[in-house]
Amino acid sequence: MEENKSLHQLLLEAGVHFGHLKKKWNPKMLPYIFAEKNGIHIIDLNKTIEGLEESAAALKSIAKSGKKIMFVATKKQAKEIVAEAAAKVNMPFVTERWLGGMLTNFQTIRKSVKKMQSIEKMLQDGTMDSVTKKERLTLTRSKEKMEKVLGGISQMGRTPAALFMVDISHEHIALAEAKRLGINTFAMVDTNSDPTKVDFAIPSNDDATKSIAIIVNYLTAAIMEGLQERSQNKEEETEEEVSTERMRGMEVEEEGGDKGERRGRGAGAGRGQGGGNRQGAGGGNRGGAGRGPGGGGSRPGGGARTGAPKR
Repeated sequence: MEENKSLHQLLLEAGVHFGHLKKKWNPKMLPYIFAEKNGIHIIDLNKTIEGLEESAAALKSIAKSGKKIMFVATKKQAKEIVAEAAAKVNMPFVTERWLGGMLTNFQTIRKSVKKMQSIEKMLQDGTMDSVTKKERLTLTRSKEKMEKVLGGISQMGRTPAALFMVDISHEHIALAEAKRLGINTFAMVDTNSDPTKVDFAIPSNDDATKSIAIIVNYLTAAIMEGLQERSQNKEEETEEEVSTERMRGMEVEEEGGDKGERRGRGAGAGRGQGGGNRQGAGGGNRGGAGRGPGGGGSRPGGGARTGAPKR
């Protein structure tokens, strides 16, 4: 509750609760409006906190899974805030102009990005030194123009898993493309917009710089937590793999040692049996030769031979 109170106070100080004039309101925002004061609708900050926490949990889960979240804010007061926040968590962003088909015709957009990167590479490695000054200036200008629009998505290899927008009325093309592709949508929704058009609506003032900053920074912090948990899980998995490999190596060594001992025992036993046979065979043969009847008979025969001359 203390965290909610402190967050409630921060949102109040940032002016997140100020909506548009009553005459500009969208009737579908009625559940999120607390009251009307001096012809201006006041947003219920309890509803804002609910939407903010729900959106933060969902974005954290997406970031933890390793998927990309695109930030879209082409309003003047939101450009710098969103660009800095997206760069902090290494996520793609669009803050200058939304090109039609940036999501639905992503392959063509990727070709333009590759062209921009190839021009940049040519300028850096000295390939452009051989061309005329006019041609080099033309390519440099075209590269700067493309970088201004496509620089935020230069590292995005595929369509994102989620889209975060500031003011869905202003970013209606991006919202339509995201809905067509089934991409999850998160947005700051003011009292003049339709909250049912997005999957996760955060009822808030989308015109004030302080209001945009506090919402964007809160969501960025949640994304950062998801990325940190992902890196920790990777480290733990790597450690487990290393320990498993070590255990397997130790088991293999133990098995090799057991096999060596068995072979040594078998060889020793074989040698012992061989020695016994040799000794037994040799002793038996020699003993038989000395004690046999042939040996005893030869000696008396010799005595007979000595008695013959006496006859």
